[in-house]
Amino acid sequence: MSLILGIVSFIACCFSSGFGGVLLSAIALYLANKDKKVAEENPELYENYGQVKTARIIAIVGLILSIIISIICLVLIVIFGSVEAIQEELLEMQNAQA
Repeated sequence: MSLILGIVSFIACCFSSGFGGVLLSAIALYLANKDKKVAEENPELYENYGQVKTARIIAIVGLILSIIISIICLVLIVIFGSVEAIQEELLEMQNAQA
């Protein structure tokens, strides 16, 4: 489950200004860390420990990427005032180039 959430967090960070990715990757990281503790207590019961490590790495990368995108979006909103103002500014830049 943590592997799937980690992968989906990459997609969510692009479509939700980073905030959906933060949520999903944080949940994936929590689940991966929980699975890691369980696997370390009983290593003979788990043969796919590599997947737990992979899920943990993907969740960390997704969390970092989502945080960076969230910070960029917040900075843009602070600079331009709103999402509509950002879109208007981009439209003006495109019209100036044409």
